[in-house]
Order: sequence, then C-alpha cells, then structure tokens
Amino acid sequence: MSLEVSIRKRFKGFTLDVSFTAGNETVGFLGASGCGKSLTMRCIAGIETPDEGRIVVDGRVFFDSEARIDLTPQQRKTALLFQDYMLFPNMTVQQNVAAGIGRDVAREERERAVARELARFGLSGFERRFPAQLSGGQQQRVALARMLAAKPGILMLDEPFSALDSHLKGVLEQNLVDLFDAFDGTILYVSHDIDEAVRFCDRIAVVEAGSILELDTPDELVDAPQSEAALKLSGCKNAPRAEYAGEHAVWVPKWGIEVRTAPPVPRDVGHMGVRAFYVQRADGPGPNNFRVRVDRISDSRFERSVLLGFLDRDERDERTVAREDDEMRFLHQHLFWRVSKLEPGACGLPEVGDELWVHLPEDKIYLVAR
Repeated sequence: MSLEVSIRKRFKGFTLDVSFTAGNETVGFLGASGCGKSLTMRCIAGIETPDEGRIVVDGRVFFDSEARIDLTPQQRKTALLFQDYMLFPNMTVQQNVAAGIGRDVAREERERAVARELARFGLSGFERRFPAQLSGGQQQRVALARMLAAKPGILMLDEPFSALDSHLKGVLEQNLVDLFDAFDGTILYVSHDIDEAVRFCDRIAVVEAGSILELDTPDELVDAPQSEAALKLSGCKNAPRAEYAGEHAVWVPKWGIEVRTAPPVPRDVGHMGVRAFYVQRADGPGPNNFRVRVDRISDSRFERSVLLGFLDRDERDERTVAREDDEMRFLHQHLFWRVSKLEPGACGLPEVGDELWVHLPEDKIYLVAR
C-alpha cells in the first residue's frame, strides 16, 4: 500500500499546503488545534476538496486537479474515525458496524464480518444495544469495529482518545496497538499528544500553520528536533529565543544568560531548548551553573513542576520582553524544572522562595534555526 499526497487548499487567512508519502506504516500528524491536521485527513477522505494537487492511493488516483479527477468518499473506500465517533443513533451496534460494508457483499459474509469485529473489540452481546446505551469507550469500539469491517485501504484516526478518561484510554490503546500491527496498509493518526504519537507511529509529521515542517521517526523528533514547533510539540518546556554568541554558546535574551552548548551553534540559530527533567541541582558556580530562585511550584502525583527565576540575569534585552503582558513576560523569563517526588534527592523538594544553583548539561541543549 502506498499513499502520495500533494495538495493545497486556501481559506481566508489560512492555507493548507502539504506534501508527503507513506507506505505500510503509521504516520502521525502532530500539531496544535487549527494547524491543518484534521483538514488533511478530510481532503484524503473526500469530505473536503483541495483547490489543487494530487492524492494517489496504491496507484489509484483519488484526486487530481489538472486531470479533473475527484472520487466520492464512497469510491475512495477510506476509513476516517472522528473524535465524536459519528455513530447512527437510531441503529443498533450490529447495524452500525454493518453500515460500513458494501451492498455488494453477501448477507452471510456481512454477518461473519460484523461478528468478527464485534468479537475483536469485546462487543459480543451488545449487538442489539443503541449508541445512547453505551459508554464512551464502548461507542469508540463500535466505531473502530465499523471502520475495520469495511476493509478500507487507509485507516485515519482523528484524536480518537480525546473524549475518554485515563482508564479507558489505557485499555483502548492496547486494542489499537494490536489493530495497527494486524492492518496491512497506511494508517494516519492525528494527535496533539506527543506520547500518543510516539507509542503508535512509525513516523511523525510536525504540522504548523497548514504546512509539514518535518517528518521524522519518533526518536529523531524527540532527540534531534529541527524546528521550534517540533521542539515544543516534543514536550520541551524550555524553548526560548536564542542568539549566536560563539561556536559553542548562545545568548538567551529572556533569561538574561549565556548558555554553553556541546553541539556547534549555527549562525542562524533561532531557539535553544532544554527539557525540564534534564535540569540538575548544582553545588555552586561553574560552567552552565546558574543561581536561581523558586518562584512557583505545582504538584502532580509523581513530580513537582518548578518555575525558576534567574537571580543574576543580564537585563540588556529588557526592551524586548517589556512588549509582552506581565504574565507572559513572567513565564518567559523563567526556567521550567521537573523534580521527581519519588526520588527528591538529599536536599529534598524545592519550595517557593528557595535560592539555589542549577546546571544545564551542555550535551542536553537543542538548537534550531526554524
């Protein structure tokens, strides 16, 4: 199975312009709301029509603006799972699953396909129930069963876990892993959650403002992001603007500090990044050691998030940060630090008002130009 997409669609104030290819793999689309992830899926499925370009699936042309080819959604035989599942409320579970199967399929084969998919997703015994009688997790499993029963050429899932609680999400994630392993074809997976994308996808496309900025393996995206968007979407809480200050140094205006780096600094560097859990406590002055004050803390079950203000910051770029509102200026001037509550260390957990030293490891600094 192969997929080739090169399309453009213009709206007032926004243009979708994406090009990519995929094979027998799961490709994730990662980006903020409104960046064009779902719109791309809808164009492939035939729900939206691009202004120009081509969409080709396994050698079959779905859309070609120059050749005036635009197959209907029914002709394309793709499967797109929406966030709200789109079940027919007046149909039973059995009827909903059967709805995706073509009319040309014999009755016996249709019944076998429905029973197979109901069993796959643990829905045997729910055949005569209606969607309103099901939990959110059960409704999603019906939608997945309907999608597979249709034997589509492409599977497309648009944030399928957004409406589920954490327990159901964990259970259904395992169902999807088995499903993806068994499906022989292209799977497109839309998400804004880096952890989901890493778990499910062979490659991840970073989407911003209607364009794909990079398309890499999960390891490449996390370990070597190539853009500010990838840096932030990969979960890096610290991604301030940075300027060239030497072959192995950058000046960070909003922190008022110079940071040494192990990787060489490109002349056109735009941002640096350091993950919050890479920040280390230090004993005192030294290379990449900075004196800080704990200004805010917030706790989750297993970690404490800490906002650190730099006490010896250079205010040479104060004119730049002053253009922001007070809250954004406050946040951007701070370093995010995550401390494990399970292993807080000999000094204990940091508290508001504490003054201490922290270290930014040179080999854990990311540098991006885009």
